[in-house]
Amino acid sequence: MRASDLRRMALGRNGAVEGAHQGHPDFRVDNRIFATLHHDERFGMVKLTPQQQAEVVRAHPRGFAPESGAWGRAGCTRITLDEVEEDTLEEVVTLAWQNALNNSSSRKRTSGRRAK
Repeated sequence: MRASDLRRMALGRNGAVEGAHQGHPDFRVDNRIFATLHHDERFGMVKLTPQQQAEVVRAHPRGFAPESGAWGRAGCTRITLDEVEEDTLEEVVTLAWQNALNNSSSRKRTSGRRAK
């Protein structure tokens, strides 16, 4: 896979838009980042849950690894684009997009509550 494939898959998700984060492309839904491309465009990142990340890394260790530091422990998962198959990339992009939508929905539900 290539950077253009990740971009196509991310932007193919309902409501997804491309933006920029720290000088490199990101993909958002409801203003929440769910995927990015690294500067060199050989790597990407998807935001998974830690459990999803563990499963993906275990199943595809050449194509996926936790990002470094706290981001990686929180589920941010590095994609080595030339090591993943199309269906696998499609699956993780979809998971990341769904996670962002779910987090956005949770935030909207709690932001409307009044403090007592």
